[in-house]
Amino acid sequence: MFNSRSKSQPLRLLSYGQSTSTPVAIASIVAAGGTVLSAILLLVNLGLTSRISSYTQGMTVIQNADGSISQGRFSAPNVRDDETIKTFVSNALIDMFSWSGIIRDNQQGENSPVPDKGIEIKTKNGNKRLPTKSWEAAFSLTDDKNFRAEFLEKLATMVPNGVFSSTVQVSLITRHISQPRKIQSGKWEVDYIGTLVSFNARENQGRGIPLNKTITVTAIDTPKLPKNASDLDKKIFTARQARLEITEIIDFNLGNKHKNNQ
Repeated sequence: MFNSRSKSQPLRLLSYGQSTSTPVAIASIVAAGGTVLSAILLLVNLGLTSRISSYTQGMTVIQNADGSISQGRFSAPNVRDDETIKTFVSNALIDMFSWSGIIRDNQQGENSPVPDKGIEIKTKNGNKRLPTKSWEAAFSLTDDKNFRAEFLEKLATMVPNGVFSSTVQVSLITRHISQPRKIQSGKWEVDYIGTLVSFNARENQGRGIPLNKTITVTAIDTPKLPKNASDLDKKIFTARQARLEITEIIDFNLGNKHKNNQ
């Protein structure tokens, strides 16, 4: 007699291995679907990130010493663009050579004009006073070889006495700033052509004096402000936040430049 099968087996056509139960198969399909969906979402996220990165490449947000926010770009340690250099030179000179005898009082949230008592500077001809704004702007000058101290001494002797009695006001007007000329890595020359205009309260017209200089600037690393920065820390940071400093100021000589270019 032949032995009959206890249980009939279903016919398996073109199959390999053991059969899989229906619940396990459903779970596998769901897991595979989840994996595919995750991969699609990852690709979409990468695409969006790439677009944002290409738009903001090299850009960063900078908080200035006065609390305002500005936009900046990443650059190599010794790289500065031409406009940054020109703006730095112009602002530094205008602030150093513009004297009104008035400063702004920012105490208790106010911004009202008050008389400027000035900063006392020792000179060979005795003590002189320098307008506060000029003294602050002079932090854009290097301290190497006593350059800043010597410049402040000469600058103080130029300030008319009438500035601190509000009878004389002097303003520097920019006429031309040349494109920066690269001397070496992180060092440039800029020609500045301007006019010092002096106004006297007793006169109805101003008097102009040419101020034509060749300025040498050097790239520097400006440290971040500490959390509890003093007013002096903030003033120094503001004067040097372009990460540049002035290392030389000489008279501009157009005649010699023309000869050298021939």
